[in-house]
Amino acid sequence: MIDFTTIDYLKKGNEKQKRAFEVLAKYKLFEKLKDYSPILAGTIPIEIDIEASDLDIICEVKNESDFIEFLNQNFQDYKNFILEKVTANDEKSIVLNFMLEEFPIEVFGQNKPTTEQNAYRHMIVEYKILQEKGDDFKQKIIELKKKGIKTEPAFGILLGLKNPYEDLLKF
Repeated sequence: MIDFTTIDYLKKGNEKQKRAFEVLAKYKLFEKLKDYSPILAGTIPIEIDIEASDLDIICEVKNESDFIEFLNQNFQDYKNFILEKVTANDEKSIVLNFMLEEFPIEVFGQNKPTTEQNAYRHMIVEYKILQEKGDDFKQKIIELKKKGIKTEPAFGILLGLKNPYEDLLKF
C-alpha cells in the first residue's frame, strides 16, 4: 500500500504525478502547510485523474480564523485566488482555490484529522477497489469522469451503490 500521507510516492508515479511533485516542491506547498497535516487527496494520487483534475490538499484546521489569515498571507497573490467558508457533510470547512502553473489547486480545511476526512477515506477505499478490480475497471471510471461524472458517483455506477458517498466508506 502506498503511503499517501506524504507526497514522496509522486516522484515514482506517472508523468502527471511526477510533474505534480515538481510543482508542489517548487512552491514548497506542503512545507508551508505543514502545521495543518496536509495530505494530497483526490484522483491524481490514485491515477484516475482527467485533464481538468485539480490537486486536492486536505488540512486539519483547529482554529478557523487563524487558518484563513494564514491562507490569505501565503497565497493571496496566486492566480485565481478564491477563499470561501462552506459546509461539507454538516461540518464547517474552508476552501481555497488557486492556480500553480498548469495545476488548479484546492486547499480544503476541516477541524478533523486529515486521515479521518472523507476525501482521504474515499481515496483509500477507491485505491483498494482499483487494486482489486484491475485496469479495465480503472479505465471505465476514467471514461465516466470524462463524461462529467464525479469520482464517487462513477464508483457508485460501476459498483451498484445507492449512495456512493456513504456506501464507499463501508468497504
